[in-house]
Amino acid sequence: MNRVAVAATGEAARDAALEVAQDGGTAVDAAVAAALVAMSTEPGVVSMMGGAFVNVWPAGDDPWVVDGNVEMPGRGLPTSRFGQGVRHVRTDYGGGVTMGAGHGSVATSGAVQALALARDRAGVLPWRRLVEPAARACRDGYRVGAAAALYLGIVRDALFGADPEAHALVTGADGGALQPGETSLNTDLADILDLLAAQGPSLFTTGAVGRVMVEDMAAHDGLVTAADLAGYEAVVRTPTLRPLGGWTVALNPPPSVGGPMLAAMLGELSARSTGVWSWPDVIDVQRRVLAYRLSVHDRSHDLLADGTALLEAVERHGLAGLPTSASTAHVSVVDDEGTACAITMSSGYGAGMVVPGTGILLNNALGEPELNRLGLHAVAPGTRLASNMAPTTARSAAGGALAVGSPGADRITTALMQVLGRSLLAGEDLQPAIDAPRAHVRFLDDADADAAEGEGEGGEAGGTGPLLGRARVDHEPDPAIAQAARALGLEAHGYPGPHMYFGGVGAAQLSDLGLVAAGDGRREAAVGISPA
Repeated sequence: MNRVAVAATGEAARDAALEVAQDGGTAVDAAVAAALVAMSTEPGVVSMMGGAFVNVWPAGDDPWVVDGNVEMPGRGLPTSRFGQGVRHVRTDYGGGVTMGAGHGSVATSGAVQALALARDRAGVLPWRRLVEPAARACRDGYRVGAAAALYLGIVRDALFGADPEAHALVTGADGGALQPGETSLNTDLADILDLLAAQGPSLFTTGAVGRVMVEDMAAHDGLVTAADLAGYEAVVRTPTLRPLGGWTVALNPPPSVGGPMLAAMLGELSARSTGVWSWPDVIDVQRRVLAYRLSVHDRSHDLLADGTALLEAVERHGLAGLPTSASTAHVSVVDDEGTACAITMSSGYGAGMVVPGTGILLNNALGEPELNRLGLHAVAPGTRLASNMAPTTARSAAGGALAVGSPGADRITTALMQVLGRSLLAGEDLQPAIDAPRAHVRFLDDADADAAEGEGEGGEAGGTGPLLGRARVDHEPDPAIAQAARALGLEAHGYPGPHMYFGGVGAAQLSDLGLVAAGDGRREAAVGISPA
């Protein structure tokens, strides 16, 4: 039996990790099992047909990241097929989001391939054993989490109402929205997971599920083809390494967006650090890095090249070297051998329908407004899409190990910046660092700015220019944050209490005190440590 510390976003996922570890699984086995459960039991939040990144730092070896992010589909299709199959859905989620849904919003998924590759490289248990907890949860029933219930309560009819199969999966026993704590089943998915346990990821590519999906896409103006599914490959990448206090942090590398942004924030925060927490520094670093992202990275045609250029510029010159031009789940596991594994998964806001007969909800990665600023279907088939996901591992000179990550769209990087800054730079324990109030610099476009008039707590608009809109500091209750924002000439908009808008950080650590797991009350944390 291996002992592990695990932080997940649901009880079923946490229990799967502990169960697998008790059977002798490594931190990677435990994290993969937990991730499969999360993708099966958090409808509307994440699904089997999304993207994922797996960050692994094995004990006694170098770290690596598996990139299983979604890709632009459409291999072999005529140009006339692009730009179709998308319906626009306006929701009240996040203060008002218009998203693209339908078959034309679905990208080629890679989450399951990434998990399988990570298991092949660093797991010891059979793939079948890691899938079993997810199948059992779908067949026997799982508890609906608060995050899924909140989201589905807002978007259930508008987003999922067009597909009866999908709508049934997000509807409660009383015919209304699923409620927090309600027990839900997905027997179709349980049967598919049994096949996945036996056949492996090929079930979703060249196998039966892949074939059904391709047929359904062709019939409804979707872009995912058999060539897309067969051509997809999860990619092993070398993480970006950065020193932080007495630790070395391994971050998700380009072409992801989240990892390079977090690297830039942590590097500058470390350079300014005096060992005392400074809200002016935190807010200023966020503003400058996120302004760069909006003006350059979010409009990039080459995320790998632009991400690499960002990292090189910041490493040489600090933030002065910067060029001037929805929904996720996370699992963190560390074992008592010192292996750390962090997995972040996303299926966007959801496309609003399932692969027929499977119980698998589809992603809407092509319809996420935050990640497609170049426009609908604007990149070439086979291109990895942008991602905010930033699963992170770290190791200390004293032999400590850390796995950490968060859901939360563009708040992933700012949440992790604050938790890592407090814990690894300022010396706070993990749980207080996660519980502390958070701030996020948000750039308002014209519509956001008009809607936000009168909401702030004072301060003047930041001089960010017409391209970026104006900067506003959204924050949880803390007078020091509002004061720092005003001192920097920014608006401050306070939330009445801790809020899931600011992420849901989960962390697992091996320290001189043993195994530690810390979770975020903003997102119904589920943490656990194997018994001795």
